[in-house]
This record gives sequence, C-alpha cells and structure tokens, in this order.
Amino acid sequence: MTDSTPSISVCIIAKNAMPRIKDTLESVKWADEIVVLDSGSTDDTVAVSKEYTKHVYQTDWPGFGVQFQRAMDKGSSDWLLSVDADEVVTPELKQEILDAIRGAGAGVDAFAMPRRSHLCNTRIFHSSWYPDYVPRVFRRGTVRYTTDLVHPRPVVSGALRKLRSDLLHYPYDTVDALQEKAAFYSTLWAEDKYSKGKRASLRLALGKALWTFIRVWVIRRGFLDGRYGFIIAMALAGGTWSKYMKLACKSRECEHRS
Repeated sequence: MTDSTPSISVCIIAKNAMPRIKDTLESVKWADEIVVLDSGSTDDTVAVSKEYTKHVYQTDWPGFGVQFQRAMDKGSSDWLLSVDADEVVTPELKQEILDAIRGAGAGVDAFAMPRRSHLCNTRIFHSSWYPDYVPRVFRRGTVRYTTDLVHPRPVVSGALRKLRSDLLHYPYDTVDALQEKAAFYSTLWAEDKYSKGKRASLRLALGKALWTFIRVWVIRRGFLDGRYGFIIAMALAGGTWSKYMKLACKSRECEHRS
C-alpha cells in the first residue's frame, strides 16, 4: 500500500474449504493483513492458510453471525474486507476497493459490491443470483453482525456506498452440492426462527415455495439462464419448502406438548 491508502485486513471464515480457499487467498495477498478463522477443518485448509498468513485461528462453530464477527474483531487495519472461502477478488475489484477507502469521506463506513455466483463453474447472470449486492468492506469499529445462525447481516453505523466491480463466487461445483447446502441451511433457518418464536404451517410452506419459484424463474428472469436457471429456481423453491416444513413440524411438536 502507499502511504496515502488506509490499511486493510481481509477476514475469512473457513471449514474444509479446499481447494477453493487457495484461489481466495491468492486473490487477496495484496492486503496488509489476512485473518483466517477456521472451525475444525479436517483437510488442508489450515496448512494452506498458513502459507499466506500467520493470523490463522481455530475455534468452535457458534453460527455464521457470531463467527463473522469474531473474524472481523481480529482484524487490526483501518478497514476490513470480509471474503468467503469460496470467493475471489479480481484485480479490478481490488483497485476499486483501494480507491474507495482512499476517498471515503467522513460518515461513509461501508461498501457493497455485486457478487457474481457460479453453478458448476458456469456464470449465472439472473435467477436472483445477480446482481447480488453484498456489504463486505467496513471501516474498523463500525460494523456488528447479527447473530442469526444463517444469512446474518452486517449492521453499519455510517453510510454505505456501492462499488461496480464483481466479487466472484464459486459456491457449488455440482448440482448435488447446491441441494445439500439448501437442505443444511433450511435446518439452521428453521431452528433459528423457532427459537425466536416464529411458527409455520403446511399452507404457508406451499405458498412460500410457489412464490420462490415464480420470483426466481419469472420475475428475476431465471429462464434467461437456461437449464441452470431452472435448476436454481427448483432448488431455491425446494429449499424454501423444506425450511418452512421443518418449522411447521417444530410448531406441531410445540402444540402437541402444550
């Protein structure tokens, strides 16, 4: 970095992230500091991370929100960049981030960027996956993540601005991986909502699933992504059905106990 550019820490949470995390680390090795928070990997995630940074920590798994915040709290630079272990920062995005934090005025504490996701290494242009603006750059000390078990959101004290360059995302190498992740998230979602007093029914699950398919396939133009757009629409609808049905089952169990 030049003297005129604020320092930046990249914060990554990971578990069994091989082989993708190597590409992630390679794409952010320009940062002043890299922090990797691992939650029990049994592959080479920790060993590979240590090739890029000395700031590798191993912890338990308390849920996404708490783990994101733990990683951010370990960053010591002026600005923090949160990157998942299956994401890649392009040279164009790197430069835009550096320009943004260099020119950030008082009261601007965060930047969001469009995320370009891939399914089976194929870029997805629609299907509710793009543009998927995600807040990832934060002035240190201005962000707190919600404690949701799944899909937590960062709460920032100051203003948020949008960047133009894409963050590349490689979450699913196979269709099976997409379906498995949807099932995993649906369980976490149902547990989280149930603990917060939310309830559901069969009718609600059916309606939410149908609406999800219409939103992804029609409104968000998933049909323009061809067969992968249809697969995404079906997977997201199935995931919605699953999470509301799991919540509905928990709701029925509660009724039977009362």
